[in-house]
Amino acid sequence: MLEKTLRMNYLYDFYQSLLTTKQRQYMQLYYLDDWSLGEIAEEFEVSRQAVYDNIKRTENMLEEYEEKLSLFSKFEERANLIKNLKTAIEKDATAELILEIVDSLERLD
Repeated sequence: MLEKTLRMNYLYDFYQSLLTTKQRQYMQLYYLDDWSLGEIAEEFEVSRQAVYDNIKRTENMLEEYEEKLSLFSKFEERANLIKNLKTAIEKDATAELILEIVDSLERLD
């Protein structure tokens, strides 16, 4: 569950501007502020099922955006390449290896 929460938080960070106000509010409260479905339902005066349905639909939308745009996966790949680059520099890797990593970073964009 923690892994899913972390993924949803990242996807929300990348794609929140594509969501409606209500979707942003529900996702913010549920994933970032750790509200329960019941608390959100009470706040918005809707059923718990309505909140659940909205959150599930929004999660699916975020996954679809990621599938099409790959912003999160590129972010993860970029972070990994930067980590590899730092390690290569610290271990006095060859210039060829460092340039390979830099080329990989350039290809991401």
